[in-house]
Amino acid sequence: MSKSLRSVAAAARRAAKPLRRPRRVRLGWLVLTVLCVVVLAATDAALRTPARAASVLPTGALAPTDDQRAIARKIGRILEETHYSRQVIDDSFSRQVFQRYLEFLDPEHCYFLASDVQEFSVYQDKFDDMIHTGDIDPGYLVFDRFKQRNRERMQYAINVLKSQPDWNTTASYDFDRDHAAWPATEAEMDQLWKKRVTNDALSLLLAGKTWPQAADLLRKRYQTVIQRVDQIKSEDVFEDLMNAYARTYDPHTSYFSPLNSEEYRIQMSLNYEGIGASLQLIDSYVQVMNVIPGGPAAAAGSLKPSDRITGVGQGQSGPITDVVGWRLDDVVQLIRGKAGTAVRLQVLPAGAAPGSKEKVLEFVRNKVTLKNQEAHSELKTVTDHGRTYKIGVITVPSFYEDIAAENAGDPNYRSTTRDVLRLLEKLETQHIDGLVLDLRDNGGGYLPEATALTGLFIPHGPVVQLRDRGGHIEVLDDPEQGPAYTGPLAVLVNRFSASASEIFAGAIQDYHRGLIIGQNTFGKGTVQNLVPLDRWSDQPVDGQLTVTIGKFYRVTGESTQHRGVVPDVMLASPIDPKEVGEADQPASLPWDRISGVPFKTSTGMSAVPSLAQLDAEEMARTRHDANYEWLSADINAIEAVRAQHTVSLNLTERREERTREDKTMLSLDNKRRAALGLPPLTSAEQIDKGKDKIPDVILDQAAAITADMIVLDHQSLPIEKTANVVARRSGS
Repeated sequence: MSKSLRSVAAAARRAAKPLRRPRRVRLGWLVLTVLCVVVLAATDAALRTPARAASVLPTGALAPTDDQRAIARKIGRILEETHYSRQVIDDSFSRQVFQRYLEFLDPEHCYFLASDVQEFSVYQDKFDDMIHTGDIDPGYLVFDRFKQRNRERMQYAINVLKSQPDWNTTASYDFDRDHAAWPATEAEMDQLWKKRVTNDALSLLLAGKTWPQAADLLRKRYQTVIQRVDQIKSEDVFEDLMNAYARTYDPHTSYFSPLNSEEYRIQMSLNYEGIGASLQLIDSYVQVMNVIPGGPAAAAGSLKPSDRITGVGQGQSGPITDVVGWRLDDVVQLIRGKAGTAVRLQVLPAGAAPGSKEKVLEFVRNKVTLKNQEAHSELKTVTDHGRTYKIGVITVPSFYEDIAAENAGDPNYRSTTRDVLRLLEKLETQHIDGLVLDLRDNGGGYLPEATALTGLFIPHGPVVQLRDRGGHIEVLDDPEQGPAYTGPLAVLVNRFSASASEIFAGAIQDYHRGLIIGQNTFGKGTVQNLVPLDRWSDQPVDGQLTVTIGKFYRVTGESTQHRGVVPDVMLASPIDPKEVGEADQPASLPWDRISGVPFKTSTGMSAVPSLAQLDAEEMARTRHDANYEWLSADINAIEAVRAQHTVSLNLTERREERTREDKTMLSLDNKRRAALGLPPLTSAEQIDKGKDKIPDVILDQAAAITADMIVLDHQSLPIEKTANVVARRSGS
């Protein structure tokens, strides 16, 4: 779903001979060639514009442009001719797209009436024709009705605020509406929204607001929703409509608008050209969240968090454009620009009242690196069996590479593997005894970086197998000639560790090179290719597609699709696997397996000791670990809340419920604090604040398990591994 609509509707050697030996072909090159041919063919087809049917759109409604109609035809052709599933966009597929589009717009079934859905059902068998011909007006018609219903609901909500609700009611609010029926009548919809507004207000009262304060805040909130809907553009609707088609193929095939294509590039390269400030939209103002270290704004020191940007001017003397009430992405596009150019911001300082004197700040744009999203390291000390061990921790938030900088010949281009290698060298100078690679919440990224990173820890050999839609299999070897680190290794994962993270974790596990710790991973075993939709420009002026063009398999032949990577040592996690995971994603591809490829498990390096011994050590430790006991109890409390699907609208009952929850939280934390020799807290508000805040319990456990592994492992070769790191760095 587009950002705008999301804000509204609140990814060497083999050990056994396979049955059919996979060919080591250049599949990646072949795929790119095929895609290029398809794009060219689709572009030529787009030039032959078919006759357009009469528009069904009312006067004044958002409508697709001629370019968008052509792009739609191009997208339909590419999806049918390149997607792994070989799915044809026919009437059956059309009905799925129709339902998915409705769910994109109104996932909680609280805007559309059942009569709206029935009215639009005449188009459910025509979505296939729409994308083939480019006559996508019916999709815009559905959005126009959503826009109308959204405005009606917000106006109704504002009217409800004119009188204070009955806080002594016995009514309840069913907030879990994912599978609820569409409201049949206007009266049923009004009743639903009256309860929703009452719950919104009640939540503010529980947070300490008075009724007048809550009503005023909600009134502004609902008015802001109307404003945001009115700011939605044709490209936003087009992006959602195309994604209804893409996501019907599978959860990871997507269309990105030109704007979101640039955001995708930034996430993959971790850099952009601008001033280096993170922004957010609060009410009608674009507000500074933080200033990014190393960027022009940080160097100048004049822009501060919570400053509000009211105007933007280009160059040293260009006129200031007022941006109060603008969409966030439009303001961002004004501020970003080519490195070396100037931009001026008109700013209302933090805390100043509207109408106060503003200041104008000038910055020279430059390349900004998102350092907080790069790999980073820390050192932990763990005492185990009377000895202190130094455990290095490297956190890898994603698998990234600045491809443009590499292609330009920049010798200092950033990538996950390069950054991890640099961090390994740093940790080696601190004489670490073991290493934890933290891949929690790492949803994947650039596939070649997963194989390259694996090569830092295993002997040269195969890492992953790829199968394309034609059944051809490619085996990807790690590109390194030898490991950079040979000591004890643990990989920490959770349910949000996906795709490239699963490739890495699976290879480490298959090679018996390290221990996988944490929670079962996400289960994304598919490969996507990026397809620009404009062959004449190096910029994504027509947007771009990510298309699932294959599935990946471990060297054993097992797929991670749906099943993920199962940890060797499981740890507690607050993430609900029933709510997060590939198996629960609509249209996800099925699990399967292929033949394995020969590979040699790790020798001459630290390997995994007895899992039974490690489990015994871990169970003994957690029984006496106050922080871990607290986490387990907290997870149980979270599970109890998750089991609820309705809440009372009685203020007294909700206050009593909140009091019970706060007492439970306080009791749990004071039990933890007593075991650690810390003074008790007097209120739940004090939890997780100050120097005694709750630590990263899971990471601490992973470090302790790594120390256990060291105690049980007698094959560590610290001298050799240090030499490897130094040699690798000097040779780069």
